[in-house]
Amino acid sequence: MTRRTTTSHVFFILITLVIAAGCKSVVTRQDVRPRVLRDVPSQNLAYRLSPDTDPPVNIDVEDLLAKHELIANEFATNRQNDALLRTVKSPDGSRVLAVYGSGDDPGATFRVDLFNASGQFLRNLVPPDISCFFPETVRWSPDGNYINFIARKRVMPSPTPTPPPTVLPDPEPSLQPAPSVAPLFAPVESFTTEQIYIADRDGNDLKPLTKREGLIYFYFAWAPDAHALVALACKEEEWNDRERQSKTPAGRPRLIMPDGTERLLDDGLTEALPVWSPDASKVATAFQTDIAIYDAATPKPTQARVGLRDQLINASVAYDQTAAKKSAAASPSPSSSATPSPSPTASREPASFNPIIRLEWPSPERLYFQTAYVRLRPIEAFTFPRWHLLSLSAQAAILK
Repeated sequence: MTRRTTTSHVFFILITLVIAAGCKSVVTRQDVRPRVLRDVPSQNLAYRLSPDTDPPVNIDVEDLLAKHELIANEFATNRQNDALLRTVKSPDGSRVLAVYGSGDDPGATFRVDLFNASGQFLRNLVPPDISCFFPETVRWSPDGNYINFIARKRVMPSPTPTPPPTVLPDPEPSLQPAPSVAPLFAPVESFTTEQIYIADRDGNDLKPLTKREGLIYFYFAWAPDAHALVALACKEEEWNDRERQSKTPAGRPRLIMPDGTERLLDDGLTEALPVWSPDASKVATAFQTDIAIYDAATPKPTQARVGLRDQLINASVAYDQTAAKKSAAASPSPSSSATPSPSPTASREPASFNPIIRLEWPSPERLYFQTAYVRLRPIEAFTFPRWHLLSLSAQAAILK
């Protein structure tokens, strides 16, 4: 090889490296203003807390007890052994899922049937060897192409053994074969713990979307653009332990794609149900007084952890003082005065200081969350419910 040829090769390599470096600087440079907030990675979000705000308005709250009138009439008239729990319309309104308890599947389990909008029965969706749980999670995908519910292997009661009856031989045996009944369902894989199942809009091709034996999936929500689901799952022993302590369920958030691939978002347990940003780019949940935001529409995800404990304690001190003044003004007493609540110490926190239990994300830059005290036993209690607002934006370094 001549020197000229070698020099040409070196020059070509250098030019290639320069071009590549230039392309990289364009991709990674932080001085380009993002067009929309979905272009900002979670780790580059800035926030501003506005405590004790009005609750979010125009939130699409699903009526979990809603019942399609025609289907309700069908159950009341012709299916009196089945208890209709709720109905779920498809996004286009042409089909309806009927969620009902059956005498053949007692306890906390239920089954699902498919109807059209005119109340006409189309088909059963759930095979007889699996049982459904968590009826509030039965839903359609936002595009109406899929049906989802949570189910596990049905626990069949063991019959009491009885002696076989005495059968006399048939003096003239029939030569005709005994009739047989073909199965109504194709075989469907099942598990001993609750998994997410998926079927197409006609109720066909039913299969488990998750297949992690030993994990209990108890919540999921589709992204607004239907590209993925966010779910909560925990180990069976973790579920049982919280149940013994009368605590609400807690799970680890994870992303699940329609093909079943799964990505764990966090290894911590959360009681706050995850929510999607309206542009489907991010997911948010909470861990006590921290809000976690995850990228959900990029192959290189980041996450942000927003610690709000100190700010919420300060807001709770002000909230308690205002509440004490209002209470004193409403019922004045000569022997008492409206003494402000003492400042919190390491051993004493304001009464209204509680963990985050709910999130709502109505617009990309406005993330609402609610704090409250929740007790399940001996009686269910829900006290000090307060809404707060987290205003999101891109960090200043990105906007330079």
